[in-house]
Amino acid sequence: MSKVKLTLMIAFSGMAISLFSQEVTKTKFGKGLYNVVAADSSWSMKFGARFQTLFIGEWNLNEDDGITEGNSKFLTRRARLKFDGFAYSPKLQYKLELGISNRDMSGASVYTSNSPRYILDAVLKWNFYKNISIWAGQTKLPGNRERVISSGNLQFVDRSLLNSRFNIDRDMGAQLRHHFTLGENFIVKEMLSCAQGEGRNITSDNLGGYQWTSRMEILPFGEFKSKGDYLGSDIKREEKPKLALGATYDYHDRAVKTRSNQGSYMVNDAGFYETDVYTLFVDAMFKYKGFSLMAEYADRTAEDALAKNSDGSATGEVISVGNGVNAQVGYLFKNNWEVATRFTQIQLDKKITGKDIETQYTLGVSKYIVGHKLKVQSDFSYLTVENSKDSDLIYRLQIDIHF
Repeated sequence: MSKVKLTLMIAFSGMAISLFSQEVTKTKFGKGLYNVVAADSSWSMKFGARFQTLFIGEWNLNEDDGITEGNSKFLTRRARLKFDGFAYSPKLQYKLELGISNRDMSGASVYTSNSPRYILDAVLKWNFYKNISIWAGQTKLPGNRERVISSGNLQFVDRSLLNSRFNIDRDMGAQLRHHFTLGENFIVKEMLSCAQGEGRNITSDNLGGYQWTSRMEILPFGEFKSKGDYLGSDIKREEKPKLALGATYDYHDRAVKTRSNQGSYMVNDAGFYETDVYTLFVDAMFKYKGFSLMAEYADRTAEDALAKNSDGSATGEVISVGNGVNAQVGYLFKNNWEVATRFTQIQLDKKITGKDIETQYTLGVSKYIVGHKLKVQSDFSYLTVENSKDSDLIYRLQIDIHF
């Protein structure tokens, strides 16, 4: 029996036992398949499932020859099982999220014991004193806003090129979080994280040093409805203007991968090349009466971005240093159709990476049937690379359902 089948059997067997032995709260579409609370209120569990079905069509556009070639495919982009609730006390919360699509589990290597990477999140959150909480386990680091927004709550079919080039994704470690309010509505949120620094589901000993991340957010006009500062589109149609500003600084001590805790390992003749990597994110989210705007800037530098052997010769690997900007705006009509547009530009250090400037323009049209829980999204992108006669045309159509 495969590990996937065994995992699913255990999960669903546990759910069946819980349903018969505990109090089950009725839910509605998009709010989880069920919500169980122990008879003595000592624990709870909400279970949900979601998947995305995606079509992608891509064509090459040449200045001299026009559209020269193309390809297309269907795939299950994501398929996830999510469990969350509290244990012992409502102040001790947990989240467990498993990815079961091929894309979710990809990345098996010697560093993950050559096993698929099923676990996305496995984290405890303890609110031990007033507005102070500590998180422990594997989850998203407090990096750029677009990455922290769930893949099921995006304004477009998927995240931007800025995110794919610079994000710091998930990792294992601990986070300290605090928030306070000045006056009636001015909210300040602070986050500090210490992580292993090599991404999720790593089972080998730690290589290099640890990764330290700090983030601060301010919400000058108060909280968004339903945590809308981390939702794409103005689904809740904010009645008053709402703004969130955030900044993250990430210091990765002796990183051994090409994109901080992401990318490929920089192997050399002595084992691994190590260098300090620094990443800065600045972002904003604004919403008002169906209008939404999100903007991000990222910048990555390194102590020495060229990976070397012990004798100083180049290995061929380099740190992806440079910067990028992403801005997107959208308007959600009262019939729950939305039109949105996005501009993204990536400027890696050409002297080090050999990469020219990438610019992408995207137009998206979405229909929200039950908010982000049941939606159909499509977008069309035009991607250019400086000093190249070739550009790419990309069309995507996706159905997203979340029980």
